[in-house]
Amino acid sequence: MGSVPTVTEVHVELAERPGDSPLRCSFVPLIENDLVRRLATLANPERIVFDAARGHLVDIISFQPCLRSTSQDRFVAQQLDVHGQKWTFTGVFDGHLGDATVEHTAYHLPIIVKQSLQKVITGPASPAPGPELIRNILSNAITSFDDAIAGDVLKLFPGGLTSLENRTDEEIQAVVNDFDGPNGGGGGANYQKAKLCLYGTTALFALVDPAHENLWVANLGDCEAVLVTPGTDGRLARHEVLNVLHNGSNPAEIARVRRDHPGEPESVLNGRVLGTIAPFRCIGDAAFKQPAIFTRRVLYNLYPGVADPTPWEVFLARNRTPPYISSEPDVIHRRLGHPRSLLILATDGLGELYDGAGRGERVADWARYVAEGAGAANLALRLLRHALGGEDLMSISQMITLDMETPWMDDTTIIVQAL
Repeated sequence: MGSVPTVTEVHVELAERPGDSPLRCSFVPLIENDLVRRLATLANPERIVFDAARGHLVDIISFQPCLRSTSQDRFVAQQLDVHGQKWTFTGVFDGHLGDATVEHTAYHLPIIVKQSLQKVITGPASPAPGPELIRNILSNAITSFDDAIAGDVLKLFPGGLTSLENRTDEEIQAVVNDFDGPNGGGGGANYQKAKLCLYGTTALFALVDPAHENLWVANLGDCEAVLVTPGTDGRLARHEVLNVLHNGSNPAEIARVRRDHPGEPESVLNGRVLGTIAPFRCIGDAAFKQPAIFTRRVLYNLYPGVADPTPWEVFLARNRTPPYISSEPDVIHRRLGHPRSLLILATDGLGELYDGAGRGERVADWARYVAEGAGAANLALRLLRHALGGEDLMSISQMITLDMETPWMDDTTIIVQAL
């Protein structure tokens, strides 16, 4: 992240901290030019052009205004070359607890999808796979990728889970903390594998075929996908939400977990899985997918260890019949028939900027604003500014220049893709 530009005029005032907190903190009121530069520095807007002649491009921002914090969001926007055919892969990933798993996912998942496509598209003249086959490819890519995260660690111990109880802490530490391995001081291969089990990430990605006739959206977690169709007059003609939310706001997700764990009233508590974690489906988070012995013996022994296991033990005591978090994605398919269709992919930080607005209301607002944004230098940046306050310079200044040590808003990543 680059340095923040010096503002033309600086006044230190007091502002209420977002989120109805009684805390007060200083901020810097910005004039228009300074606000534009500050937003660009914080959001790092990027435009990737896949096909200029056909207007196939992707606008991206990834935003965290707290300079003392590193974003745990990641994004992907690339073309997958499958025997000369160009499939477009775009996605947003919202990591939690740490960034090892989200980084691993954003890097490897497109590779796995490409390899899976190459198995069914064997040459440049191969017929296009049917929509259901692609849906299965994407679903299997995610579940097998997630299974390997804990599976690769268990392979380090002959006998797997059943062998952990009879091993000493020192024996387990010698396996997972291989700091003298080929990766040197950053930890060896075993350590890197085990770290992935500590953290988790949501995943929301889109795949578009080479002819741009078909769109698939795969989802785990609570990011947002919206298909936008502008009208001929430059206004919004229609929009469609392309994913359900896998969190406690979705009664179907709560019912699914409780149905899978009968007699366990604390499988969902206070809208969270085992009373602890918000997403009901994600990649990683092995502590919610493996028996408690995996966490107590492997993860507790992973360097630097768990200083205070008390919070972990609260939910591990409820972990009776894992897995509680699913890695099975929802995958939907849509035919693309409009030459100006746009796709919005966003992490949940965007929705959290709409205080008090329901999902339908805020999604409709995004769709309208993006549809009317023809000619904008970056539609994702345009949408971010709108969500932060639009033309209200004072409101945006308070949102992006608060003088605080810790983040006051969630990481926010937005992709707007011209299909």
